[in-house]
Amino acid sequence: MLRSFKLNSPVFAMGVSVFLCFIFCFSSVRVLAQTPPVFACDVRSNPNLSSFGFCNTTMGVNDRVSDLVKRLTLQEKIGFLVNAAGSVNRLGIPKYEWWSEALHGVSYVGPGTHFSSVVPGATSFPQVILTAASFNASLFEAIGKVVSTEARAMYNVGLAGLTYWSPNINIFRDPRWGRGQETPGEDPLLSSKYGSGYVKGLQQSDDGNPNALKVAACCKHYTAYDLDNWKGTDRYHFNAVVTKQDLDDTFQPPFKSCVLDGNVASVMCSYNQVNGKPTCADPDLLAGIIRSEWKLNGYIVSDCDSVDVLYNQQHYTKTPEEAAAKTILAGLDLNCGSFLGQHTEAAVKGGLLVESDVDKAISNNFATLMRLGFFDGDPRKGLYGKLGPKDVCTQENQELAREAARQGIVLLKNTKGSLPLSPTTIKTLAVIGPNANVTKTMIGNYEGTPCKYTTPLQGLIASVATTYQPGCSNVACSSADVDNAKNIAASADATVLVMGADQSIERESLDRNDLLLPGQQPLLITEVAKVAKGPVILIIMSGGGFDITFAKNDSKVTSILWVGYPGEAGGAAIADVIFGYYNPSGRLPMTWYPQSYVDKVPMTNMNMRPDTANGYPGRTYRFYTGDTVYSFGDGLSYSTFNHQLVKAPKLVSIPLEEDHVCRSSDCKSIDAFEQRCQNSIFDIHMKVQNTGLISGSHTVFLFSSPPFVHNSPQKHLISFEKVFLSGKGEAMVRFNVDVCKDLSVSDEVGSRKVAMGEHLLHVGTLKHSLTIRI
Repeated sequence: MLRSFKLNSPVFAMGVSVFLCFIFCFSSVRVLAQTPPVFACDVRSNPNLSSFGFCNTTMGVNDRVSDLVKRLTLQEKIGFLVNAAGSVNRLGIPKYEWWSEALHGVSYVGPGTHFSSVVPGATSFPQVILTAASFNASLFEAIGKVVSTEARAMYNVGLAGLTYWSPNINIFRDPRWGRGQETPGEDPLLSSKYGSGYVKGLQQSDDGNPNALKVAACCKHYTAYDLDNWKGTDRYHFNAVVTKQDLDDTFQPPFKSCVLDGNVASVMCSYNQVNGKPTCADPDLLAGIIRSEWKLNGYIVSDCDSVDVLYNQQHYTKTPEEAAAKTILAGLDLNCGSFLGQHTEAAVKGGLLVESDVDKAISNNFATLMRLGFFDGDPRKGLYGKLGPKDVCTQENQELAREAARQGIVLLKNTKGSLPLSPTTIKTLAVIGPNANVTKTMIGNYEGTPCKYTTPLQGLIASVATTYQPGCSNVACSSADVDNAKNIAASADATVLVMGADQSIERESLDRNDLLLPGQQPLLITEVAKVAKGPVILIIMSGGGFDITFAKNDSKVTSILWVGYPGEAGGAAIADVIFGYYNPSGRLPMTWYPQSYVDKVPMTNMNMRPDTANGYPGRTYRFYTGDTVYSFGDGLSYSTFNHQLVKAPKLVSIPLEEDHVCRSSDCKSIDAFEQRCQNSIFDIHMKVQNTGLISGSHTVFLFSSPPFVHNSPQKHLISFEKVFLSGKGEAMVRFNVDVCKDLSVSDEVGSRKVAMGEHLLHVGTLKHSLTIRI
């Protein structure tokens, strides 16, 4: 039987103090032996290297790369096509590991990064889905900047690389997807803003040099990748059948923005096929779009072993040499795995490739390393040379992790008089649930070792006397200790239930089959709420949403919070919101569907738009026609905010050429050409007022509902802005709207069109009609 115990007793407090001192006091005595960073062109050790052009920092990147490639044999070149890149001792080039991860902090996933007594941990920010819920573009970039600083600090002591395969910007198309937690949500605009912002934070050089990289980011997984393992279909064998329309207006925009707006150094192609072709062997997707259309300044890398997968599991080619050739010719530069290292030479000798094809691929890889300073000699003598262990897990960085969690937490329900709790009136608190005292669960997947943890229980203890009862031994909750949980709730002034999921429920290679809270969690929630003496606050810790209609409609469950996987400081952030030290401002970045959704929508159906003929309801807030538990953008505050339209046009005219066909016929839409829209940009001015007494942040969403042509979205987000307002304060928010960029829709063949007629712009309950004509 699970035993409850008081957590504010002197004996318990003394034990915690001794334990914490043991952990932190002794861990601060670090072994100072440090490994030097890996770098090329160490002219101090080998003065002869100074005569090589690729070591000459006064030359341009392309000239240095060309000089290096000319000096390599074919076998040496092939060694630079794989993540565990080979060394060339005669040229002073050491081995380099390309694979490091930094999804929401420097991670130990991937062989390029390690923790040790020198740097035992790094700042672990909330899992991406919660950070995205902040809808704060400046926060996305600020987190990236901290992560890159800590990565450079670890690189200087030989614990990390310079190339990070993050962020994941796939669209969270289906709530069952196990990796949705890694993404910024279901909306293309939010995902685009997150991706480009985080990339800028990671990459931008501290000296302002636009061609230099602090670290190299990678946007993944390109493209239409959002199924891992569902009812016998896995990502290695899945052929995503996607319309040109859905590809253009849903799946591609975040990657396009990542390259064009973020200037990302890398894009990773995915395991799946798209319309019958493996993405890593599709020349239209790689060389055509990423390289030629979007002008990627960097390298294209495969997901790990995906070249092997397309040969051995998808059987896309008859021979391994053909697989090597097809991927390189399609535009792949680097193979995570060993496949290209094993089979490229045979592909060249067999006439499937010429050596210049290999040269082209490794040149993109080398150019990235040049921009990172890898060929500039000892990095400890350069711009980031003073960074070291002291710059990792700083108090400022850890505070940003707490702030990011606070900004993302979403208040979904709040009965009057429930939250915030007052420490002066709430003297005792019952804390119940399998996620109430978790540590690693809070940081989600692709994690690193955090600086420290503050669990929800620890965060709440800091404000009020607390009694704790897990209620379930884990989130699967096959049997619930309902009686003991009810006992502590019945006598406490308020009850906090911390429920939800963890990586045993949703993760890479594990998709969900339903949208219900696992096991007996619903029973535990309902039974505890029945007997609770005071307010009942339900906290859902998860990546994806759940059908919690039972709790939403239960008057005894007075408040509901979604906290994602809130990172190392998650418990402190949760307490900050519950006790009113922070006014919640997060908004859902994804739709929460009812359980009935899973019966109507197979994960394998990639169509975004509804089909009334077969009862298919569509996907995401832009197209879904069914009922929701909670909607995209939902979230409450302890204040109320009003919007007032100050300035917006009612009519916008788009100039056309004299001989344009639409001058003589009634066109429902016209092509969205940039030159056509140069004079079709306008401003919208909104006055936003905090009508409450509590200061707080508020996200202003600008949505558009276009005329229904080309099966357009019922509404789509065209801009958002987060503002802080003091109690009774007000601010002016300005949106700059480009008709061709922001108000266009994708037609049936993936071309952008501006619909003629009435567009409905809306912010909250405020609506404004805008007519577009020629």
